[in-house]
Amino acid sequence: MDIAEVAKKSGMPASALRYYEEKGLITSVGRQGLRRTFAPAVLDQLALIALGQAAGFSLDDIGAMFSPDGQANIDRKSLNAKADELDQTIKRLKAMRSGLRHAAVCPAPSHAECPTFQRLLRSAAAGELTTRPRKSRITHSSK
Repeated sequence: MDIAEVAKKSGMPASALRYYEEKGLITSVGRQGLRRTFAPAVLDQLALIALGQAAGFSLDDIGAMFSPDGQANIDRKSLNAKADELDQTIKRLKAMRSGLRHAAVCPAPSHAECPTFQRLLRSAAAGELTTRPRKSRITHSSK
């Protein structure tokens, strides 16, 4: 498939495909004139890249999920670590949502007098509500 067909089937712009190739995430199999060509398996690789990005993995982390032949080789420990990280993010976001919903309907004369809103402010000031991503450590598991 040429790069235009891969872009159309994957929904990714050709510029992203060229960038992913530059980063070593995908590999073209040749050229048809000036256009790069790819094996059909590149669509599965692109789907894994999209899934990894949606889960919050960096492109470097995602690159480590591929063996040299382009096959997925994902360490299960890294998946569990990312799932744990997402659980913590969900917990923080739920706490923030609850605090904001309460503040929106709180009967206190002002937010400054609302204990729930004050707890939310203290949590924010302590950095407990930030969504700072941690670096994931990806290792290849042996088969």
